[in-house]
Amino acid sequence: MTGNAMIFEPTAATRNTPQPLRRALDGLEGKVVGFIDNVKPNFHFLVDDLAELLIGKYGVSSVIRHRKRTASVPAPEDIIADVTRQCDLVITGSGD
Repeated sequence: MTGNAMIFEPTAATRNTPQPLRRALDGLEGKVVGFIDNVKPNFHFLVDDLAELLIGKYGVSSVIRHRKRTASVPAPEDIIADVTRQCDLVITGSGD
């Protein structure tokens, strides 16, 4: 097969340099971990097990849990504000 093909770049150029939002953690000991549950089935079971493991094995000082009203919408601003204020690390997730 011979001929020419045109290839288009589908991405737009950006003027902003990506910036990390937070520094990397130096470990988990003494840290506060937040979970945002998106109400999918079984995620709360995963959170329970992870919380126990994080506290018992990795020295996490506490776990904060929030639950969204539904999986199809972003977390409300009050939840985002709370985990931003209190947590060193936030895990959002999906069950099923």
